[in-house]
Formats: sequence, structure tokens, C-alpha cells
Amino acid sequence: MTLTELKYIVAVARERHFGKAAEACFVSQPTLSVAIKKLEDELEIKLFERSAGEVTVTPLGEQIVQQAQSVLDQAASIKEIAKRGKDPLAGPLRLGVIYTIGPYLLPDLVRQNIARTPQMPLMLQENFTAKLLDMLRAGEVDCAIMAEPFPDTGLAIAPLYDEPFMAAVPTQHPLAQRESVTSDELKNETMLLLGTGHCFRDHVLEVCPEFARFSSSAEGIRKSFEGSSLETIKHMVAAGMGVTLVPRLSVPQDALKPKARARREAEPMVRYLPVRDAGERDPPTRRVVLAWRRSFTRYEAIAALRNAIYACELPGVKRLS
Repeated sequence: MTLTELKYIVAVARERHFGKAAEACFVSQPTLSVAIKKLEDELEIKLFERSAGEVTVTPLGEQIVQQAQSVLDQAASIKEIAKRGKDPLAGPLRLGVIYTIGPYLLPDLVRQNIARTPQMPLMLQENFTAKLLDMLRAGEVDCAIMAEPFPDTGLAIAPLYDEPFMAAVPTQHPLAQRESVTSDELKNETMLLLGTGHCFRDHVLEVCPEFARFSSSAEGIRKSFEGSSLETIKHMVAAGMGVTLVPRLSVPQDALKPKARARREAEPMVRYLPVRDAGERDPPTRRVVLAWRRSFTRYEAIAALRNAIYACELPGVKRLS
């Protein structure tokens, strides 16, 4: 049994395809197949069920793949320990970020990271929460910035900040003249949502749960516009197609200045308003956290990343320690 063979079975379990797993491991498919067959013969069990165009992991194979990933993590930690002896922060850090955080945090974060730890470049991966959790488990990323809640996967988690939501409405909308809005007022509007898979969609539906049940009637269709990104949704709002909720960091800085509405009068624009419900002290928020595998041994790298995040401007959010 070799580490290479363990790497191969983890790749096949992830890709569910021998050819794609071979590509990911930079070897030919026959080489990978022979190595896996050798390991199966040695263990005297079948790790994978092979059928036309599909590969599934056997129940016992699932346990062995999990243990193989743990062994690979421990083997990698030996190299990391050696690196840390020379420079605890040496080498890249693979960071995953969900789509509704990446565009608004990463530009400042990358600048802060380069200024503070240039020897630790960030290798960035944007994706959905569910996919990032899979990538964390598979060791494809070292850590990820996500928004709670997500399934308990035994990860180590450090809270970063609480981020309030703001309502985005067209400037010509009656609500645009208000200083704030309530969630009840938003329930009477055409709500524009991110598509399925975005965790921020679920956060919006917590504030306005009735939009979770779209009927087949014309009214239901009117309330079921969906966009692929927050920026697409904002353009739809600017065009007068409805309203939405957005995280505070996604709000352009100049949009909150009093004179911002006076600029570019010919262009459609968006007004951003706080959401304040009577009797509630805090507006709707999401908690943003940093998560990593407990077996990940570069503690200094995690601490350096958190410090770089805290050094970012982060306007309008509540920083957590």
C-alpha cells in the first residue's frame, strides 16, 4: 500500500470517473486502474463498483476512502511541519469563498495578505457552500469563508463578522424616499432572488419566507425572478423590475452618500436602505465564518489570514473575535 495508491482512490471517489481521476492525478488511466486493482487485491475487497459510464464507491470503500484522505492529510502535515521549521507561513494557502462574499471581500483581503505575508499567496476558489464543504473534506482547499448555517461537518470554525442585510430598491420606487424599511413592507413587493444553491437566497427567504412558495399563477411568476449573481440582481432592481436584500459589503460606498443619487441622473440607479423591524434591536444579519479541517496543521497560516481579514475595511459589519 502506497500513498500514491491512496491518492488515486480518493481521486476516483471524488470524480466518480476513472478517466477524470487519472487526469486530476496527471497519470494515464491504465496506470491509475492497475494501481487501484493492486490495492483492491491487497485488501481483498472491492472499493468501487464499475458500470457503463458510472463508478460508485462501495459502502466499505467509503470508509477506506475517508481513512485514506486522513492518511494523506497526515503525510502532507509532515512536509508542512518541515516548512514551518524554516518559515511557518511559507507556501500558498488554498482559500475557498462563497459567491456572495468573494467579490466584495477578496480585493481588499488579497492586498492585505500581500502586504502582511507575501510568502503565503492565496490560491482562491469561489463556489457554493455545499461544494466548498466537499472540497474541504477532500483536501482540495485548506480553509473557506462561508456564511452560517451549514451542516455540522466536524470542521474547526472561527467567527469573523456579523453582516447586516440592506434592502435594494429602484430610486423611483416610493420606498426609496424612506430612511429605512421593514420586512413586512418588503413582503408586498416583487422580490428578486438568487438562484437555488446560493446560501444567501436562504437568508433572504428567512426574512421573507412567503417567497419560498411560488405558485404557478401569474402572481407567483411575477414574484419568482431569479438571478445568477448579486450584481445581476442589482441591475434588475435598477431597471425597476423589483426589490431585493443584499449583504452590507456588497453596497457600493458612494451609494450611501447623500449626493450619490444626484449623479448620472439618466442612468437607472438603486437606493440601499437599512431593514429595521419594530421591536427588534438588530436588523437581519448573516454570520460569516472561517472554517478549516481540524487535521490542518498550519495554525499560523489560519491566524495570519484572520488578521488580514480583520485589517480589511469591512464597512458596516460587526467584527467578531
